[in-house]
Amino acid sequence: MIMANIGFIGLGNMGGPMAANLVKAGHAVTVFDLNDSAVSELVEKGANSATTALACAEEKDFVITMLPAGKHVKSIYLDENGVGAALTNNTQVIDCSTIDADTAKFVASELAKRGVSFVDAPVSGGVAGATNGTLTFIVGGSDSEFENAKTVLADMGKNIFHAGDHGAGQVAKICNNMLLAILMAGTSEALQMGIDNGLDAKVLSDIMLQSSGRNWTLELYNPCPNVLENVPSSNDYKGGFMVDLMAKDLGLAMETANSSQSNVPLGRLSQSLYQLMQNQEMGNLDFSSIFKLFNKDS
Repeated sequence: MIMANIGFIGLGNMGGPMAANLVKAGHAVTVFDLNDSAVSELVEKGANSATTALACAEEKDFVITMLPAGKHVKSIYLDENGVGAALTNNTQVIDCSTIDADTAKFVASELAKRGVSFVDAPVSGGVAGATNGTLTFIVGGSDSEFENAKTVLADMGKNIFHAGDHGAGQVAKICNNMLLAILMAGTSEALQMGIDNGLDAKVLSDIMLQSSGRNWTLELYNPCPNVLENVPSSNDYKGGFMVDLMAKDLGLAMETANSSQSNVPLGRLSQSLYQLMQNQEMGNLDFSSIFKLFNKDS
């Protein structure tokens, strides 16, 4: 396997372990983040550090970003003080952030004018997937860009899909996350109704897992405390994918639905529930904490 020279910008809950897996795979990885402790942690694992984002992107085969929102992605690549000056036609840019499709298309178009290749490659699989290297990548870009990006994405994930042209990765990702929010709300509602009527949550979960209600949230990310080990619900809803991030993704989904005039009544209801959680100062909890909305004792 050919090892690559990679710049990785954005070392949050997802970006940190993703970069660590690239180091583990043997790539030469240079990292940058505004959080010095996150950088230090990666350096201890074998990465090199850069003092600026620009320095991180210089003379790299790949530049990977994992940033909070579209405005950050647009800024890092296109602003005068961004990394644009360091990018060449030998650099493949991979943005793993979850942002709106229009921004992904715009950044791809602007970088293409400079001869720089770009793909949007948002991820699914959560912190556990990032840590274990089992993420799903949903890629938007040309066939050749996809094939090139796969060479490093394969060291961070297990499933790599080509959704279509630039922006398609983002559309597929927010469709998935809208469905995930709906499933988590419905699973929480059903479990709590069973508990309210005297059923044991573990027994009910086992029954539904062998029945037509089986779904990912029930099987691998159960929202009821102490049904599964090593999930946020059994750790006071700490870690995982925050309510604030799910609310952000649902906002992106509703913007996309509006632009395509899609009917998404369950998506809009899920958005209102997660906004309610934010209003109740639950934004920093894992998104499975929506279970608390249905618990009469919470």
